[in-house]
Amino acid sequence: METLKYTKSKSRTRTTSFVANVFSLMFTALIISGISAVWFASDEMKNYIITIEGDLTALGWVSMLAPLGLVMIIGFGFNKYSAKFLLGIFLLYSTLTGMSLSTIFAVYTTSSIASTFFISAVTFGIMALAGYTTKTDLTKLGSLLFMGLIGIIIASFINFFIGSSLMDYIISIIGVLVFTGLTAYDVQKLKNIGNQIDEGSETAQKLMIVGALTLYLDFINLFLMLLRLLGNRD
Repeated sequence: METLKYTKSKSRTRTTSFVANVFSLMFTALIISGISAVWFASDEMKNYIITIEGDLTALGWVSMLAPLGLVMIIGFGFNKYSAKFLLGIFLLYSTLTGMSLSTIFAVYTTSSIASTFFISAVTFGIMALAGYTTKTDLTKLGSLLFMGLIGIIIASFINFFIGSSLMDYIISIIGVLVFTGLTAYDVQKLKNIGNQIDEGSETAQKLMIVGALTLYLDFINLFLMLLRLLGNRD
């Protein structure tokens, strides 16, 4: 009986440590993105991202497109590259994402960006706690949310050419629901992973980076969807 209790206690400690490390890395990436966004939104730096006419510069296009390639490197290079290399890619990704996010300061007021970020943080925190503590299996919900995510991507691509404000509004509402749900689902998935891996191993470190990237994307997309709904334009 004592051995069983010790095993369960050790498993809980391992899981808690893994999830805590994932969140620490995610928060670090968010801080990097925030600093990068504010810096490139300043009067001295914004012209490196957006021209006076409002078009993207070469660096602006790099900051918009390169993150997608970096995510693919992390995903497809999981088994090929070391944890240190993947960590470097993730930190570079967060920096470039911050640069691209600097463009929102040219569209929305600073106060609405700040208030929306706070709402996003509270919502994310509540759903993350729910995902970690619930005993309900969210696997089926995750499948539905993933289909919703695919739908959002397709609808956003179509609306890029149509330019419908109503469709944009609907996509934003659905997006908030999808990324709110994905937050709970992904945290539960990370909890399950932490319960099974060998703490401190190379694989555990890689999974921590992928987990942090996943939660980072959940938060950023939730924030952007809410900003489109709640943000006040300049």
